[in-house]
Amino acid sequence: MLAVRALPLLAALAFTPAAHAQSLPARVTFTSADGKTTLVGYLYLPQGKHAARAPAVVMMHGRAGAYSSKANGIYDATTLSQRHQAWGELWAGHGYVALLVDGFGPRGYAQGFPRHSYDSRPEALNEVTVRPLDAYGALAFLRARSDVDGARIGLQGWSNGGSATLAAMAAAPNHDGFKAALVFYPACGLKGQFETGYKPYARTRVFMGTADEEVSPKRCKTLVDASSAQGGDITIRLYPGATHSFDDPGRKRQTVEANAEATDDAVARAVKFFATQFAAPTRAQ
Repeated sequence: MLAVRALPLLAALAFTPAAHAQSLPARVTFTSADGKTTLVGYLYLPQGKHAARAPAVVMMHGRAGAYSSKANGIYDATTLSQRHQAWGELWAGHGYVALLVDGFGPRGYAQGFPRHSYDSRPEALNEVTVRPLDAYGALAFLRARSDVDGARIGLQGWSNGGSATLAAMAAAPNHDGFKAALVFYPACGLKGQFETGYKPYARTRVFMGTADEEVSPKRCKTLVDASSAQGGDITIRLYPGATHSFDDPGRKRQTVEANAEATDDAVARAVKFFATQFAAPTRAQ
């Protein structure tokens, strides 16, 4: 059955070298909301027919960083991970401006971190107190662009970046924040800051696999349930048998049928969710 099953939508967007070379995102720099760190970002622009002022998505990478594990010391648009490439192209294809934030490289950790390294990671990369500021720096950068509708900007994060996304949505900033958020397989300990849940200021949707080998689906469900009970518009969707990084478009993940099915469903739900929150941007043709 799996041998003849088409790869999921996100996996189908994984680039051939030639296609990738023709569609590299633009490298940009901007300041984190910490007021001192110059961040690097990769900007995917809408393809085909799209609004003059498009909605946008800020994308936050996980603990492995923004780049491929095969980057071999070259950290630029040519070595972004397949997952980030695919999602950036996906959003651009739906009429969005998508900005992938590299929060690790400018701080000297472009290669990211291996599994089981959580306790040894520097405080400068704290996903609760630091990385949310990077997300808000990206938000300000996008709002300064004439081709972005500043009222329609969402936030999406994976793994450690998913944790940063949850933290970023914890309290409304002193200006208009993100319109909505997508969170993929976060660690929900969040430095003990939200043990009894919290109320995100905008709609937030969490996606995880029950077979996640890096973070705890049970802990995240507990956090989401407690947050929902406090009136937060936050839900979690658990995919039976899916692992961490289930949406990585590489064959290692996508030949696991539970991951492929989870990817199909999560991508469709993510696209529909942002389209609904942003009043359905024009689909590129």
